[in-house]
Amino acid sequence: MALSRGLRCCQRVFSWIPVLIITSVVLWSYYAYVFELCLFTLTNTLEKVAYLLAFHICFVMFSWTYWKSIFTPPASPCKKFQLSYSDKQRYEMEERPDAQKQILVEIAKKLPIFTRAQSGAIRFCDRCQVLKPDRCHHCSVCETCVLKMDHHCPWVNNCVGFSNYKFFLLFLSYSMLYCVFIAATVFQYFLKFWVGDLPNGPAKFHVLFLMFVALMFFVSLMFLFGYHCWLVAKNRSTLEAFSAPVFVSGPDRNGFNVGIRRNLLQVFGENRRLWFIPVFTSEGNGHYFPLKNRSSESHNPLLANEDMWEESDDGSEEGSLVEDHDPSVTIEMEEE
Repeated sequence: MALSRGLRCCQRVFSWIPVLIITSVVLWSYYAYVFELCLFTLTNTLEKVAYLLAFHICFVMFSWTYWKSIFTPPASPCKKFQLSYSDKQRYEMEERPDAQKQILVEIAKKLPIFTRAQSGAIRFCDRCQVLKPDRCHHCSVCETCVLKMDHHCPWVNNCVGFSNYKFFLLFLSYSMLYCVFIAATVFQYFLKFWVGDLPNGPAKFHVLFLMFVALMFFVSLMFLFGYHCWLVAKNRSTLEAFSAPVFVSGPDRNGFNVGIRRNLLQVFGENRRLWFIPVFTSEGNGHYFPLKNRSSESHNPLLANEDMWEESDDGSEEGSLVEDHDPSVTIEMEEE
């Protein structure tokens, strides 16, 4: 047990290494651009002020979005999807597998769950003891189920999902802007140092290396950002792009695709003035998503609360969306 805890502790420490690498590169780029280029190399005061002002705007937005991507906790299923104490006791005390399955089926009937495991079974996480909402997956690194999980990103040491997907997209976009701005403004001085028009000194190394690093990061970010733009347009996560979500009718990669405009609004929200600011504006609560092939659900707004499956005062379940649940569907303990 102690060894296992020690290994987990070491894993947590080492998982911060990619973040420290990115942070170190960014801090160096700040020093190289602000001090070595702007303060020690530029001679035109107006150009110096303009470069510093624009650079700090890019730097602040990049740092803000990176911070939000790292430190926004991944959203997990609410209590409605967790086994209650009584249900858990009843489930654990029941020795017959069929009876256990029936207990979970009864719980699933009260929830807006439309996706299935690859085998057609209702998805259940035995580690978290929750019935998985649509698009929810268990992350073995974070050791929790994550709503609308996209992937676990080592460069932010966090799961990218419903709670921070907008922040991650903004982080990619502002990273590209940061690299493009540096490369565009450094280019003429890169050439002057390269051909020897400027005297050799510490600034030469920093400016030359700054140009190469900015271009290298921009190229890698461009492909990643383009891929996620395609995912947003199709309303897919990275996991869903590799493995199509399974519905009662079968696998469907476009099951959540409700049109580019509505797909975009699900991530960025209705208020366009807040699209490029790293504040949470995504629609819904991550437990329910409109479906392409269900006209009734696709025209309903995303659930901003739990009214759709909240208990009424008399203890009965209202609006449980059970019309597509098949009691004969088996339950499968799966770990994703």
